Amino acid sequence: MDRIRGEFIDIIEWTDDGRDTIVWRFPRYGNEIKMGARLVVRESQVAVFVNEGRLADVYEPGTYTLSTQNMPVLSTLKGWKHGFESPFKAEVYFVTTRQFTDFKWGTQNPVILRDAEFGMVRVRAFGTFAAQVVDAAALLRELVGTDPQFRTEEVGEHLRQLIVSKLGSALGAAGVPLLDLAARQDGIGQQLAKALTLELSATGIAIPRFYIENISVPPEVEAAIDTRSRMAITGNLDDYAKLQAADAIPLAAANPGTGGDAVGLGVGMALGQRIVQSTSGAAAAPAAQAPAQPASAPAPAPSDVPPPLPTAPRWFIAVGGQQQGPYDESALAGQVAAGNLTRTTLVWRSGQAAWQPADQVPELAPLLADVPPPLPPQG
Repeated sequence: MDRIRGEFIDIIEWTDDGRDTIVWRFPRYGNEIKMGARLVVRESQVAVFVNEGRLADVYEPGTYTLSTQNMPVLSTLKGWKHGFESPFKAEVYFVTTRQFTDFKWGTQNPVILRDAEFGMVRVRAFGTFAAQVVDAAALLRELVGTDPQFRTEEVGEHLRQLIVSKLGSALGAAGVPLLDLAARQDGIGQQLAKALTLELSATGIAIPRFYIENISVPPEVEAAIDTRSRMAITGNLDDYAKLQAADAIPLAAANPGTGGDAVGLGVGMALGQRIVQSTSGAAAAPAAQAPAQPASAPAPAPSDVPPPLPTAPRWFIAVGGQQQGPYDESALAGQVAAGNLTRTTLVWRSGQAAWQPADQVPELAPLLADVPPPLPPQG
């Protein structure tokens, strides 16, 4: 029946009923195409004739009558110039030239970058891209071969692997700081599109559009960025320590039996220091506004001059193998409430020869009064 039906078919065309077919071979019994058949090539298509394994002609969109005038290469091969009217054997491939926009890409493994501010950073990225056939003959020679229906899934994985291999070099060549990558995603995407199109030129495929939807960093880097942002908002380390202590107050209120008393002690000490500083400032203000003593007035005795105010010690603690601080005593109370400072946590301040567990430092005993020791080994 296919052979009989082929005798009446004189229109060669293809209407794509899917969205993922790149190349489709026209089915014809014995590949016998009659002289004078009509070839219909629609927009976003090209037709490629292959004769005896050799590419013969490429037709752009339009309607053609297959004759010696329209097929100069194939007519030379088949000897049509002598008026040969019988069917000839040839294969017709329709190639889609529209853009395929449903490709997705992503980094399965992180890409390591060198950043001037954060050092060695691992980043991940994902997005979408579009692919388009710009040279149908090269595509048939390099990728399709004799495949009767070449789909996007057959080339998609190859394109994704190529993108990941080019992503690291593109990000490194861009020289964009980590904090500015989000603002430069469009420019980096355009650079990658050009690089990928150049790499795929031999296969007849171009990458007209390339989008980076997101570039992410590991959680620890995100935490460092958040901490730096909060420090920039507060202005200095003292204010940042006070902010941490304030954040710990709700935690202590929610857990009164664990570290609430220690936090209350730390907050009380901080408030006491603030009252003393305010009182000292209020007492110093009238003295500054008092009229200057005459030159003949005797100088105050050394015993009447108060000594300078004591400087609160600055403590450093080790959390998760990382040094954190410096903290004053009020900030340490917040660390106790947050669970970062326990009896076994290593601490250090100026004057200590080495790091010591917190329960071996007498100055920290009031803060750790309500912190239970480690549980004994369980049977």
